[in-house]
Amino acid sequence: MDHFLYRNGVLHAEDVPVPEIAAAVGTPFYLYSTATLTRHFRLFDEGLGEMPHLVCYAMKANSNQAVLKLLGDLGAGIDVVSGGEYARAKAAGIPGEKIVFSGVGKTREEMRQALEGGVRQINLESEPEMRALSEVAAAMGVTVPVTVRVNPDVDAKTHEKIATGKKENKFGIPISRASEVYAEAARLPGLEVVGIDVHIGSQLTELQPFRDAYSLVASLTKQLRAEGHEIRRLDLGGGLGIPYERSNTAPPLPVEYCGVIREVLGDLGCEVEIEPGRLIAGNAGILVSKVIWVKHGDDRDFLILDSAMNDLIRPSMYSSYHEIVPVMEPEPGVEHRPYDIVGPVCESGDTFAKDRPMPPLSEGELVAFRSAGAYGAVMSSEYNSRPLVPEVLVKGDDFAVIRARPTFDDIISRDIVPEWL
Repeated sequence: MDHFLYRNGVLHAEDVPVPEIAAAVGTPFYLYSTATLTRHFRLFDEGLGEMPHLVCYAMKANSNQAVLKLLGDLGAGIDVVSGGEYARAKAAGIPGEKIVFSGVGKTREEMRQALEGGVRQINLESEPEMRALSEVAAAMGVTVPVTVRVNPDVDAKTHEKIATGKKENKFGIPISRASEVYAEAARLPGLEVVGIDVHIGSQLTELQPFRDAYSLVASLTKQLRAEGHEIRRLDLGGGLGIPYERSNTAPPLPVEYCGVIREVLGDLGCEVEIEPGRLIAGNAGILVSKVIWVKHGDDRDFLILDSAMNDLIRPSMYSSYHEIVPVMEPEPGVEHRPYDIVGPVCESGDTFAKDRPMPPLSEGELVAFRSAGAYGAVMSSEYNSRPLVPEVLVKGDDFAVIRARPTFDDIISRDIVPEWL
């Protein structure tokens, strides 16, 4: 469910007509719903019930500080994967004790940053990283809670570029080597082993891969406890998918996912951390764009929009589907025709959809890309010297720009021309 619905033939974001925002902000722009973000966070928080838990929003999905503050005020923790994300979370008011630091390539500088600013735990991904963190922590005279990310070699049945739990992926240590790695971690100064970390991928549309991975984690928990480790926290990652294509079978609901967690891990007495990102933010956002031209080719017609692959790269990178709808609701029974929907960037890859049935559209009309709240703005760039698009947050009948569109001067002024040129 989201809060982008037609009312009297006009797409609204909560109680605000989308054309009203377009007139004030200009297109293209990202638009997020406070009500949807709130609802999706609470689905996870309430789904885990009385089980000790912390829902740590994976901010790589959408890292705008307004979004982080909103979720932080609801009680969310934050999962970060870089020093920049850590700094952004702190700037949004998230306390260190609610920040989990993940990521396969943490530098010593990022480790020091987290230890100085405070961190709930650091999820270790390799033995070299583990030894480096020990050196940094010992030199600072502190002890840091850690988990070790294990790779369970479970097929998440998702796109190969967002699968993270197979042995050929770069993430974690082989689960078969967990005993020796945990034994070394327990010996190293500055580290306090508190739990296990696992994450098998993103946009999962079946529960069985989660069940398989979490069953392995349950067995590993008992094994490590028998070997003398105090395993009291399980970081289960995120990855639950969202319905990008509404005509398809919907992915499992958060309550069903949380049911698997309670069933498989509920008797271990561990605090559970989950790290949803896409499901919290994905359907909470749309990208609003305008038709520049309708172009008629020999064998196809094109809708050329003012948004491009640099604004929303998922279709180019992953061949991902986004539902694209007119902001003005078509009349019932209106005839649709196929279009290639493209942007203005000088790349053939700047294509959002091919042969997509759409109602008749004309120059200047608005369209909305649904399910664009996750991995949209955060993956955007200024390719072709196109300014990053604004981000707007709606709450009820009010809206605010939460990231402004830079001017051309803003972009160009960041370049530095050496004196000797």
